[in-house]
Amino acid sequence: MPSTPRPDDRVASAFRFATELVAWVATPWALAAHSVPLAVLSVVVLIGLPTLFSTPGDKRNVIVAVPGPVTIALVVLQVVAAVVAAWVAWHVVAAVLVSVLAVVTVVLELPRWRWLVSNARVHGAVDEGGRER
Repeated sequence: MPSTPRPDDRVASAFRFATELVAWVATPWALAAHSVPLAVLSVVVLIGLPTLFSTPGDKRNVIVAVPGPVTIALVVLQVVAAVVAAWVAWHVVAAVLVSVLAVVTVVLELPRWRWLVSNARVHGAVDEGGRER
């Protein structure tokens, strides 16, 4: 079974990046009142993990190759961090706007996520039952 080509996700990428930016700003903002080191660590995690771990074929430069479901989990981490931190740190209007951004991002990401899961299956990262090897 040949691997399917990566879907064109330029619009999804823009929304994903906007959501990541919100996560990078809102998460340390929400955490800084409790712990400055934790706020700094949150930025390192939110920026560092997706930089370090990526799925071959999804990014040009892969430092540590991971199966598609790991890449999906990293995006979900960014989306959840953006929404939760916005509700904790910002005015309700801003939090609602971030929540809408997150929903749009997830909807636009679905074709890429389907490709990442099917690509993992093709490349042997998961078996037919969907369990990681």
